[in-house]
Amino acid sequence: MSTEHVLVTGGAGYIGSHVVRQLSEAGYRVIVYDNLSTGSAEALVHGETLVVGDLEDTGKLDGVFRSYAPAAVLHFAAAIVAPESVSDPLKYYANNTANTLRLLQACVRHGVGRFIFSSTAAVYGFPEGGIAAESSPTVPINPYGTSKLMSEWMLRDTALAHGLRYVALRYFNVAGADPQSRMGQRTPEATHLIKVSCQAALGMRQGVSIFGTDYPTADGTGIRDYIHVEDLAAAHLAALAYLEREGESDTFNVGYGRGSSVREVIRVVREVSGIDFPVTEAARRPGDPGELVARADRIRNVLGWEPKFDDLQTIVADAWRWERKLAGV
Repeated sequence: MSTEHVLVTGGAGYIGSHVVRQLSEAGYRVIVYDNLSTGSAEALVHGETLVVGDLEDTGKLDGVFRSYAPAAVLHFAAAIVAPESVSDPLKYYANNTANTLRLLQACVRHGVGRFIFSSTAAVYGFPEGGIAAESSPTVPINPYGTSKLMSEWMLRDTALAHGLRYVALRYFNVAGADPQSRMGQRTPEATHLIKVSCQAALGMRQGVSIFGTDYPTADGTGIRDYIHVEDLAAAHLAALAYLEREGESDTFNVGYGRGSSVREVIRVVREVSGIDFPVTEAARRPGDPGELVARADRIRNVLGWEPKFDDLQTIVADAWRWERKLAGV
């Protein structure tokens, strides 16, 4: 049970809020730094300290470091929509890369020794055979993935120069919600398949589009490694515990190591909701790989991470309950 202060940037957002809740339940004193552009103060269910601010405001950021002297920083604040990054790349290099630079500079100024970074499988681009290991080539195909990879490089070099130790976690497809529906994904225009399908079942969207039915997969649709947000959050606590044990800086995939197709996800949402909804088939989107699945044995072996929600039915059921709550049903 730790009583140290930890600083969580973007901690009022979808993933960050789940991590914040688990940190509080583990005894950490959590300071959330969030501009609330996409996050919500309502997601902080244990009365965590919230400082509303932007990472561009280095004066306010320095004030937080001086006031709370965090022992660790967990960095979630970022723009995350890959297609938008193609049309507005400078937004992503500003929000993701430049703001990570400012945060790392603050960590160096204030002597923070532990850092956990929210990265992405988008750094891999099109991995060979659709399977990505941490050792796979990093060749991102959009500014979102590039902005995160650049942040990883800065983190690596800062650690070498200043003694900071870090864990970078490369997420695959995060989905689901807190099983008690205290928090979940609030973004109204989200593009994630499970959320979109649940909203279609609730009549909030006209239907769901399948982009590409001619991939070399069993049913012709794309395959992704969907991970429950609760398991993803637990990976961050495992990473923090690893750093507290003086673990060396490292990078880990966070996925289950198995994939589900678009058609399979739609089928499970229909089963869980008991509602049929329209599905249309469309051409492939540029840049979508046919399959993207994690090789995820290292995080289990090194961090001792053991997922508890590794089941598509469970992921969808928790997402469905959350979407019903948001819709007031």
